[in-house]
Amino acid sequence: MSITEQIDTPVFRLVGRVADRLGRPCYVVGGYVRDIFLHRHSKDVDFVTVGSGIEVAEAVAAELGRGAKCSVFRNFGTAQVKHRGIELEFVGARRESYSHDSRKPIVEDGTLDDDLSRRDFTINAMAVCVNDDGFGSLIDPFGGIDDLDIQTIRTPLDPDITFSDDPLRMMRAIRFATQLGFRIEEETFDAITRNAERIGIISRERIADELMKIMASPMPSIGWELLSESGLLKLILPELEAMKGVETVNGRGHKDNFRHTLTVVDNVARRSDNVWLRWAALFHDIAKPVTKRWDASLGWTFHNHNFIGAKMIPRIFRNLRLPLNEKMKYVKKLVELHMRPIALVEETVTDSAVRRLLFDAGEDIEDLMTLCNADITSRNPEKVKRFMANFELVREKMAELEERDRIRKFQPPVTGEEIMEIFALPPCREIGVIKEHIKNSILDGIIPNERQAALRLMYDKAGELGLKPADGDKGPDPQQEAVEEGD
Repeated sequence: MSITEQIDTPVFRLVGRVADRLGRPCYVVGGYVRDIFLHRHSKDVDFVTVGSGIEVAEAVAAELGRGAKCSVFRNFGTAQVKHRGIELEFVGARRESYSHDSRKPIVEDGTLDDDLSRRDFTINAMAVCVNDDGFGSLIDPFGGIDDLDIQTIRTPLDPDITFSDDPLRMMRAIRFATQLGFRIEEETFDAITRNAERIGIISRERIADELMKIMASPMPSIGWELLSESGLLKLILPELEAMKGVETVNGRGHKDNFRHTLTVVDNVARRSDNVWLRWAALFHDIAKPVTKRWDASLGWTFHNHNFIGAKMIPRIFRNLRLPLNEKMKYVKKLVELHMRPIALVEETVTDSAVRRLLFDAGEDIEDLMTLCNADITSRNPEKVKRFMANFELVREKMAELEERDRIRKFQPPVTGEEIMEIFALPPCREIGVIKEHIKNSILDGIIPNERQAALRLMYDKAGELGLKPADGDKGPDPQQEAVEEGD
């Protein structure tokens, strides 16, 4: 199907008619054109007009009629029209110039050539005419089609100027290479390494947006490798860069934790679209550089790297401007717990240990198990086979105990408020002691996860602490319990 046939729709024809009526050359540009050739769906369409893009947008909205909404951003010279799930962006053709200490350009009216030459990469610097005279004709001054064919990211103009003017484009180059599986042209990549320090003028929020898109890609490792090779990673996330390399003492080395981590991230990406689970994979060994020690009898050790790594997560999220909400807590929890299932595999799988894992992981237990499976990256097939078989045993035990004891959604059979009421206590340490005792007794299998058993244990523990029930309450009636159990 030709590009003319691809855009021969009522919306594009309408925009062309309106532009013709106003005497404005008008073109669909950028990512929408690129995605036509890549056979990727896109509902957001960018138009460039020679002259006022706002004027064309307002006229298009009026032509579309009821249900069309036009939002105008006069400070930027842009307008957006929304209609039936489609977003149309309009802007007048521009040329730009930059100062050294800002990525915000000085903008002036320009020609279509000016507008295409200011764009980040050749594959995004193509335009297709929507005016009736020339409808569907492709304008490709920088060889974007050729670069799509050879799957290459390249800047239209001098890459040093492109990246120095707007350093965010370095991140975008790596993001596009990751999303599309393209290579970055050699001179373009060399310019990224030369201009890496310029990333300092970009807000952390904009960087985080690009990192999120890298993490949502089919193989996130491509982006993280390129960030490291370009010198950007040490400026953006030095904790991850510190994981690179292997140290050897007395002929004994450890694995390259950076390479291992990227393998784990890709393993997770093959199993799950959950981007926050991928972030947990990226950070699961983040504390290994700070916990690495050489022990003459044990070799290389990384004691407590899971606990220390979990403590690092809030600071890293804050530095990256990632959300400091439930998403951060989720990543922190998985980093802290990621050694637990592996420890169960290596040891005797006791009911108590599995209950505690179910309790601590809660609703995230399946994600934790996905991460732990992805963490098995040994090149020894027998070792991998043994670990996977043992993981299945752990899963079976988890399913059995969950069905019987309902630990995953564990709620205390006796609440703190009830303890306070029964013993006429204000908030105090003893209440916490009793609650913890009940919880541990359930997790250790001493009592079932049932209210009457928990009440009996509550009275016993309260007696040990010297507490007496108010109003002469002597505790559960065994005969009443028997009746209730019979029911």
